[in-house]
Amino acid sequence: MSLREVVETVRGREKTLTVYTAPETDVVPELREYFASQNVAIEEADAGSDPEHAVLSDDGEYLTAVGIDALRSLTHGSPRSVGEDAAYGRLLSHLDRTTFTSYSHWQMLQASREIEDRAWRTGEGRLFAGFQRLSNFAEERRTYERLAGTDLAVHVYGLPDATADVPDGVTFHGAAVPDVASLWFVVFDGGGDPQQACALLAEERDDGFFGFWTYDDELVDDALDALGAARRSA
Repeated sequence: MSLREVVETVRGREKTLTVYTAPETDVVPELREYFASQNVAIEEADAGSDPEHAVLSDDGEYLTAVGIDALRSLTHGSPRSVGEDAAYGRLLSHLDRTTFTSYSHWQMLQASREIEDRAWRTGEGRLFAGFQRLSNFAEERRTYERLAGTDLAVHVYGLPDATADVPDGVTFHGAAVPDVASLWFVVFDGGGDPQQACALLAEERDDGFFGFWTYDDELVDDALDALGAARRSA
C-alpha cells in the first residue's frame, strides 16, 4: 500500500450524521460549519412528531443518537446540563476527530508541531517527515537539528529542488516516495510505545489538504509500512 492509498482509506471512514428537526429549527448550518474539516456528512430530515435528535451512521449502520440540545452545546461551547457530556461524548467517540477533509497550510503546520513535540518528548524511536520539496525543509532546519540531537532516527523526504544544509543525524531521502511533491506527512512510531505513535498524512488538493491526523496505531503502522515499501523500491 502506498502513502496515497493510505490517505484514500480515509474516504471509506466518512460517517453520516442525520439531523431530525422541526421546520423552524436552524441547527444544521452550525453543524456543517462545526464538522467542516472532518470527514462527516451532515443530512437533514423532518423529525415529525418525534423529539428533535440526530443519528450517526456508518454506511447505513446505526452507531449512536444524540439529542438536539446536546448538539447545540457542542457547537456553541455553552455550559452543559448533567448528562449532556455523556450524550455527545458517545457521538464523538465514534468519530476520528483528527480526520480532516480540507486543512489549510497553517492547520497543517499546527498538526505537524504536535507530532514533532511528541517525538521530542519521547526522545527515541523513528520520525519521518515529508516536506514536499527540500526548499520547504530549510525553514524547519533548526527544529529538525534539535530533534536529531536526541536518540530519534530522523528521516526527511522531499524533491531536491534546492540546496539545503541537512543537519547531522537527519537522513534525507530525496524523492524516495511516489508523489512526494503532493504529500505532506509527519509520522512518529512512538519509540516502542504504541500509545505515543501518531501520524499526519495528507494530499494537497486545490481546496487544501485532505487526509488525517491520528493516534490510531493501526493507521500509523499503515503509514510506516508504506514508507518502508517506498524506500525499498527506490
